[in-house]
Amino acid sequence: MSQRSCLSIILAAGEGTRMKSAVPKVLHTIAGLPMVAHVVKAAEAAGSGELALVIGHGADEMRKAALKFAPKAEAFVQEKRLGTAHAVLAARAAISKGYDDILVMFGDTPLIDPEALAAARLKLAEGAAVVVVGFRTENPSGYGRLIEKAGKLVAIREEKDCSDEEKKITFCNGGLMAVAGRHALKLLDEVGSKNAKGEYYLTDIVGIAAAQGFDVVATEASFENALGINNRAELAQAEGIWQARRRREAMRSGVTLIAPETVFFSHDTEIGADTIVEPNVWFGPGVKIATGAKIHAFSHIEGATIASNCDVGPFARLRPGADLRNKAKVGNFCEVKQAIVEEGAKVNHLTYIGDARIGAGANIGAGTITCNYDGYSKFFTDIGEGAFIGSNSSLVAPVSIGKGGYIASGSVITESVPDDALAFGRARQRTLAGKGKELRERFSQAAAARKKG
Repeated sequence: MSQRSCLSIILAAGEGTRMKSAVPKVLHTIAGLPMVAHVVKAAEAAGSGELALVIGHGADEMRKAALKFAPKAEAFVQEKRLGTAHAVLAARAAISKGYDDILVMFGDTPLIDPEALAAARLKLAEGAAVVVVGFRTENPSGYGRLIEKAGKLVAIREEKDCSDEEKKITFCNGGLMAVAGRHALKLLDEVGSKNAKGEYYLTDIVGIAAAQGFDVVATEASFENALGINNRAELAQAEGIWQARRRREAMRSGVTLIAPETVFFSHDTEIGADTIVEPNVWFGPGVKIATGAKIHAFSHIEGATIASNCDVGPFARLRPGADLRNKAKVGNFCEVKQAIVEEGAKVNHLTYIGDARIGAGANIGAGTITCNYDGYSKFFTDIGEGAFIGSNSSLVAPVSIGKGGYIASGSVITESVPDDALAFGRARQRTLAGKGKELRERFSQAAAARKKG
């Protein structure tokens, strides 16, 4: 089957009306990725060499989005919504190229599994003309039933058209269909508008193909594969299913999740074995974590790279461009953005590091900030190997602290500091004997006078 050519047609013309949104439905995200992009990834994983997106509402927005997640996909516009077969035929030019296998999927079913697609393609390779992916449920109400005879699929019957006996069938239509490329256009062109709405239904090709003596079969997948998203509640349900899958996958690959249900991954999160993730951690897009890291509770991480044996949090925020090298530490209530924290360096408490490099073994004291923005432009701070930055220091970029440099606590540093130098950037302390008592008495008298007034 690996040598068979395959075109995946993804129907993505749904509006956002039922989502109560101006955004096209299929561009709403699961794990940070548009749901239609999940379908694209599954198609590619199942060996689809070419992609056709059939779009309608928000066509321009869809085209722009597709360039990000499916740059090679060809887009076709369904000008009028006249049913699923009509939508597939919008991609007639792509179908006509002569692929062995045609997969038809919906852009609002983000949980489709590549294995389900591969199973359908295998049936085509074995000689079937049409393959329908179905699922079994104890509560089939509302779903189209798959009508089989002698192991062959003869029809897909909508519930309103089912006999009492057919309503007892628990094998239901999942929406996904695979069609042999050599028969696809002929079968689609024979679909007639036999319903009151004058629409052309893709499901009709099952009966058409069976009547012409072609092999039509059904394969079985889990209900999750067919879960379509029509509103925000179903979107949240799909997110929950996706996250549960990803958590299991992470734990099976050697990651410890202390409270799995409180950890949220993105579609592209990479996390190495022997990493420990404490409760209530959120991973945004673009996170890569090597082996043996420890991510403490309530941390928020996106666009960051974390090397082996790093320690992050609790309550840490790593923003895009944060790059932690081996054994680096970013502690509680710290934020790092567009900065390298080199091997063994420590950013311990209540600190902001942005547009900077922290040299190996350097120590950043509590309350330190890199002042990287003047309201118009960003500037860089370079902190050398083994430097020590005292607590509550402000490093006004552009500035560099040399190797082994020492910054006194409470300093505002506006000039670069050479290697091994000690820098003070604060006012000299004065101590006035008895002045504290005098101030207290004056303040107390003023407060009493205000109360009387």
